[in-house]
Amino acid sequence: MAKQIKFEFEGEEYTLEFTRKSVETMERQGFSSNDIVDKPASTLPALFAGAFLAHHRYLRRDVIDKIYSKMRRKEELIGKLVEMYNDTIMTLLSEPEDTEGNVEWEARW
Repeated sequence: MAKQIKFEFEGEEYTLEFTRKSVETMERQGFSSNDIVDKPASTLPALFAGAFLAHHRYLRRDVIDKIYSKMRRKEELIGKLVEMYNDTIMTLLSEPEDTEGNVEWEARW
């Protein structure tokens, strides 16, 4: 099951989650997790905003920024978002769960 963060803000319920599609969208928009250390002022809010893409794609950025400004325990929140983002990336390398119809391959030099 995918990891999610759920919360309520101003009477609305929100679910933060990363999917392969939302991560791909973030990357197309210029997001790079490598920038978290070098460019935290722009990258951390972008990571938070990207977590809305899976369930709240059309939420305005100013609303997302307002929510972020009101979030408590931001350091822990960012840690969880990084973990969720990385877990999504790792699904690209995971083996298929079933064995039927899988493709075997070999390299030849």
